[in-house]
Order: sequence, then C-alpha cells, then structure tokens
Amino acid sequence: MIKFLDLQGLNKQYSDEIKNITNEVIDSGWYLLGDKVKKFEKNLAQFVGTECAIGCANGLDALKLILRGYIEMGVMKEGDEVIVPANTYIASLLAITDNNLIPVLVEPNIVSYNLDIDKIEEAITDKTKAIMIVHLYGQVCFNKKLKKIATDNNLKIIEDNAQAIGANYNNLKTGSLGDAAGFSFYPGKNLGALGDSGAVTTNDEKLAKIIRAVANYGSEIKYKNKFSGLNSRMDEIQAGILSVKLKYLNDENAKRKEVAQYYLNHINNPEIILPEIIKGNINSHVWHLFVIRSERRDELKEYLEKNGVQTVIHYPIPPHKQECYKDLNNLKFKITEKIHREVLSLPISPILDKNDMVRIVDLINKF
Repeated sequence: MIKFLDLQGLNKQYSDEIKNITNEVIDSGWYLLGDKVKKFEKNLAQFVGTECAIGCANGLDALKLILRGYIEMGVMKEGDEVIVPANTYIASLLAITDNNLIPVLVEPNIVSYNLDIDKIEEAITDKTKAIMIVHLYGQVCFNKKLKKIATDNNLKIIEDNAQAIGANYNNLKTGSLGDAAGFSFYPGKNLGALGDSGAVTTNDEKLAKIIRAVANYGSEIKYKNKFSGLNSRMDEIQAGILSVKLKYLNDENAKRKEVAQYYLNHINNPEIILPEIIKGNINSHVWHLFVIRSERRDELKEYLEKNGVQTVIHYPIPPHKQECYKDLNNLKFKITEKIHREVLSLPISPILDKNDMVRIVDLINKF
C-alpha cells in the first residue's frame, strides 16, 4: 500500500536531533513556558516575518485566541460578523462561533478553491469586523483587492494559515499578510509536531500580549488573572521538535513542489480536474495537499484503494451541512457543495518515492 502520508518516514529523517532535543527537555525539569518555547517563537517570527509569535496548544486555539484578543481589545463584540470561506475545514467556523461571533459564509473560487475575493463586498454589513482567509491546501489567498476592501471597511484580516506555512505572496510569507494569523502544527502539516501544537503571529504587540495572557489562564503574572482565560500552551518538547524541523521546512516544501509538478505534468486523464497555481507566483503554493476533482470521485477512490494507493477526502461534508451547525443547514452554496462532492487528495510528501509517483499517475491515467 502506498500510504497517503508516511509520518514515520518523515520524522525518521530527523530522529537523532528530535531525540536529543527531547532528552534535553526531560533532563531540564522544565516542561512548559520555558526556553524551548521562547526559542521556537523567535524562530517562527523570523521565518514568517512578523514582530510576534505566540505558541499555543493547537491550530483551532490559535484562531480562537486571535478573535478573543480582539474582543478583549474592544475591536469586536459578541454578535459581530466575520466573513469566512464556505469551503474550508470546520475549525475556521468553530473559532468564530466559540467566541459568540457570527460566521458569514462566502463561496470559493472554483479554480483556486480559496475564498472568492470578488464576492466579499456583497457580504459586508455594519456588523462585519473581520475577514478570515484560509490558505487552503497550501495556496495563498490574498491580493491587493482584498487588502483595499479591508482597509476601506476598517476590517481585520485574519489568516487561517494551518495549511500554508512557507507560502509566499510578493515575497511576503503567509502569516504576515494580514493583521494576525493562526498556525496548526498537527503532525500531518508541512511543519508538524509529534502531537498537537499551534501558534499565532502578528505585528500587533498589544494583541500579542493579550493572547499570551488569555492562553495562560488569563494571567500575565502568576496567580493574578486579568482575563477569564483558558489553558492553551505549547509544551517544551513540541517546541524543541518544531525548532528542529523548521530548519528543513523550505527544503521539504521544495520537494512537495517537485511531487506536485510531476503530477501536473503527467496526469492526463480527461476525467480528472487538476489543481491550478495562481498565475505569476510559483511560490504561492506549498502543496500541503494535492487535490484533484472528479465527478466519479468515490469510484476513483475505491479503484485506487483496490490497487494499493491510499487517498483522503478533504473534506467530505462542508461546514454548513454539519450537524453541529443546524442553523446553517438550509443554506445553499453550490460551488462549495460541488467541491466537497468531487475532491480527492493524492499522496504527497517530501519523501514520496519516485516509483510510487509513477505508479499513482499510471493508475489514474488508466481509470
């Protein structure tokens, strides 16, 4: 079986460094909010190009903390609206609703699968306070028009950067394009921990200070709770591991691009719709996922599985059709629903074997 993602193989490349850093933490006797977290936050901020980075427990918390921070600053209040793509992982919406804010869903562009920036303005009301963009599958969702819309309407741009660390827009990295960004370091991400972890990046030092406090029980000083906070802290072991792996991220992203280019060059089955890269910016996609579309998606998935190729559907049910959002179930988003019916993610990773790539392409072309 060709695995969708070989995490053991990925992490084995750096096993000696990972074991060494883990032993350092164990021997130190300091496991939370220590030097390893501080070092990773500094490394991440430098990599992304922001003034601040704050480690937290996971990617969902990162987005929740950004919105909570803006509420504490008085920028937003309960009942305000946040524009968000209808075509996204449910975490984007959960972060909004968990803060008692209202998600306003906007259809994606059928080519990029990202939020259709041309449809944002019609969704803005006097309650709109932010636009949450999602760099879905690893491709940048940003342009000058988005920036102008946000500026003209006094809206915050929040990046859900869970899938696109290292991607560029005009030589600026995702995570530095908007007002604040949330990162996930779930093990399967381009930069993956050996457990759950996340982070926020921003140039707003006031926001960063509030987020850091809220994530630590609402406390800036131990046992003095300024905010009604939560417990969302990156541990020292994960921070150390992420610092190790961050050194190799650009190289790993480059290898992902090589795999993606091979697929793009060699898959020629007319049943298959291939992903497209934003014109004029070859570095705008870091290929967290290589997502194809087919009207016979389920049949194709079954065919590949029977022939030894593991695939995944990202994602089978759109957020507005999930049971937890019953109040959204009656909404119709035709493009989003079409995408969710047709998408299939092929194996892609920095260590995918060339023979496996040839095998996958051959099978798809014969489907």
